[in-house]
Order: sequence, then structure tokens, then C-alpha cells
Amino acid sequence: MKKFMLDIQLIGLDNETRMQLLPEEQKILKELEENGTVVDNFIKLDVSGIFMVVMAADMDDVHSKLSTLPYYPFMKIEIVPIRVVNSVNQ
Repeated sequence: MKKFMLDIQLIGLDNETRMQLLPEEQKILKELEENGTVVDNFIKLDVSGIFMVVMAADMDDVHSKLSTLPYYPFMKIEIVPIRVVNSVNQ
């Protein structure tokens, strides 16, 4: 498995839909964190999206894993493979 840094923008997601989907989004995101797929995530200050670190085999696998999220159809995702320097878990 490789690490990927994601810059995710939410596009076309109105506030009402966002709030309707939020409980399921949080539930699935928690499951992805618990199974080690999502290593970390950070909500952008303007709440337009998130930064996320994901473990996956490749970029297609990133999309496959995230496609279970209710917000996925609204996500514009930029993916960058990363390597943590000076880490035991490289």
C-alpha cells in the first residue's frame, strides 16, 4: 500500500444536501479511518473541502475506496503520491 495526499474540493453540494448526507458521510469516514484506509483528514477553513491522507494500492484504488462516501459525487479530487521522510512506517 502507498500513501496519497488528497486535496478534495466539494462542488455543487448545497448546504441542505450536505446536512442530509453528513451523518452517513461521517459514519463511513469513521469506518475508513478504523480500517486504516484514511490515515488523516483536515477540513478546510472555508469548509469547501478537505485534505486527506489515504492508503491505497494506486490512484484508481483511491477512487474505489472513496466512492462509498455520500459526498463522493460532489468531490473534485487532486491526488499526489507521498512518502513520509524519517518515519518508521515508510
